[in-house]
Amino acid sequence: MKTMNFQAAIFTMIVLVSCHKEAASFNQDFTVEKYIEQLKANQYNTTGLPEFTYRDIPMLLQYRNDTTRISKIPVNPISSFYQPECSLGMIVLWTIESIRAVANNSEQLIGRFPSQNPILTYRVSDEFRVIQTVESQKIAAKAYFDWWESNKLKNFDAFKNIDPLRSTEFKWH
Repeated sequence: MKTMNFQAAIFTMIVLVSCHKEAASFNQDFTVEKYIEQLKANQYNTTGLPEFTYRDIPMLLQYRNDTTRISKIPVNPISSFYQPECSLGMIVLWTIESIRAVANNSEQLIGRFPSQNPILTYRVSDEFRVIQTVESQKIAAKAYFDWWESNKLKNFDAFKNIDPLRSTEFKWH
């Protein structure tokens, strides 16, 4: 029994140290530019999403229409859906959604993940369908851009609760 308790204690310490190491990898020097550079080079080695704020949204939005396929993407550990790749634009929009969800202290958050995956599904549907088309990305990109542009002069707290996808047929999975 003592051996089992000791093993559990060691395992817990390893997990805590690993979590601390990951959290430390997002420091003040981690910028949107570095994030995009790492994603494009398929060298994004951190399992979580960056700790960006609403101040980073304008820079992130510059990449919203980018259809470059990224194979090393942030993965939500609770998702059982295998996603071998994703467009850079969708990852960026998901990152913006993370900023919004963190600011709202959303109950949906797992770490900084705003949903299970950086993919869209239909808002109203009897069955789960993954939507990963260029057209759906264009619609989502326009929705996020319009949401930001129509509110950017306001205090972020005044519009962080507004779902950018509310007027589309999509939601995050």
